[in-house]
Order: sequence, then C-alpha cells, then structure tokens
Amino acid sequence: MTTHGGTDDIRGAIVLAVDGSEHADRALLWASDQAALERRHLTVVTVDDGRADRDEPRHLVDHATAAARRRQPDVSVAPLVLSGDPRQVLIDASGEAFMLVLGSRGRGPFASMMLGSVSAAVSAEAQCPVVVCRPVAAGPKRSGVVVGADGTPESLPVIEFAYRMAFLRGVPLTVLHSFFDAAVALAQYHEARGEEPDVPDLEDLRASLAQSVAGLGEDYPGVPVSFTVKHGLADQALTPRDDGWDLVIVGRHPMTSLERVLTQSIATAVVERAQVPVAVVPESRG
Repeated sequence: MTTHGGTDDIRGAIVLAVDGSEHADRALLWASDQAALERRHLTVVTVDDGRADRDEPRHLVDHATAAARRRQPDVSVAPLVLSGDPRQVLIDASGEAFMLVLGSRGRGPFASMMLGSVSAAVSAEAQCPVVVCRPVAAGPKRSGVVVGADGTPESLPVIEFAYRMAFLRGVPLTVLHSFFDAAVALAQYHEARGEEPDVPDLEDLRASLAQSVAGLGEDYPGVPVSFTVKHGLADQALTPRDDGWDLVIVGRHPMTSLERVLTQSIATAVVERAQVPVAVVPESRG
C-alpha cells in the first residue's frame, strides 16, 4: 500500500523515516535543514507493517510533514506511507534516494518502526548514504566534520561526501586515519615502560592521506582541511569523549568477506558511541 504520494517522490530525494518518537523528531530537524542546504526534495516516510491502527501511519506522516514545512518553508516536502518490513522498505528505497535519515533508537506511538534496530540494519545494507541522528551531548563547541579514511581509491566517495558536508555548512573538515597493529602495540608497550617508542612515520601517513584527496579542494573551495593520524581503534578515534563534532562520517566496504564483517562492526560501533549525527557512506566497488 502506498498513500499520500508515490515512490517517484523517493528518487533523488532526502528520505526521512519517522516513527513518532523523539529520536525521529531529532532526525526531522536534521533532514529538513539538510534538504535546504542541498536544495533537494524531502520525502517523509512512515512504514505500515500492518500492526498499527489503520489511520495512525497517515496521521503520523502528516504531522511530520507539517513540522518539516514549518522548519524549512522553502523546501518541497512530500508525505509517503509504504507497507512492509521497515528495514527492507528503507533498504529498497536507498536504491533511488539521495540520502536516508533516521533516528537512532526508541519507539514512539507508531511502534512498528523501532528505529534503533532499523537504523543498524539499514546503515549496513543501504545503497546510499545513511545519516543516523544520535542525541547531541552538551559540551564543547562543535569543531566541524570528521571523516575516517584509509587513503584507498575505494574510499573516495566517502571523502567527497565529507567535503560536501563541510562545504555546505561552512565548517572545517578533519580527515582522520587510525591504525592499530602489532608495531603500534609494541611501541605503546615500550612507551609505558619509559623507553623510546619506535612508531611508524606519521608524516608519511599524513602525506598519503593528503594525496588521496587531491583535487577535491578545487571542487569544494574554502573548506579548511586537516589530516590527522591516531593510534587506536577506528571507532574510538572518530568518537573521542573530549571532542565535539558537527558530523562524523564513516565508510562501509561493499564486501561479503570477513573484511566486510569487520568494517560493518566499525560503522556500527561509531553509530553506537557517537554523541552527534553519524553518516555511513558506501564505498565504491573499485
């Protein structure tokens, strides 16, 4: 069943999934503002899995659509009710959407969405970027956009997405590479013993990162960019407790191997740890 619009409203749009919870309300604000920045159509989607009252999905999507229009009066907003399993419906929509935006967890009056589990499943399989709007912690001043990068050609779509997000917001971009291997662990061991650590050449790593994004600065002029290399696990490096970001961006490998399992777990860990919105961006297939 499709009401209040058609699936054509998804094509090229920023698609916001709502379930009536405060987490979805937070996502609504972010998606509305992003649609204004991108000058894109916003489609507000609720998924009817058959368990709610017949009129509840329509009332929910109407309410959210009205709120989005109040937030950004110049943005074109369309309501859409779709039927099926929320996870699969949104994964299918990702093939046509420009971006999916979801709340992080919790279930509101429309109980079928349960965006906590939905956001995890969708961010792991979507074909387009997925933004999970985590609760923003009070604390330090926001310091721009941070993106995890490994310098490979496959990660270029992730870096380009990060450049665009920073450019649209007029904030700095930090390109961060984290590494944790036996050499680093051994160096940390020696350092803890008061001995001189033997660590990799961080300047070479920074130079490799800078080379991997060459040309993007011309496409997105005026974005201040810094390159950072940190020891440690990726999720810990991207979501430190003492830094406040506007947006955290992490890539996702299109693989079916053990490497995919590992990179999926990194993305999931970042989403769970972050106290700001997180964008999970599919990498290219090379």
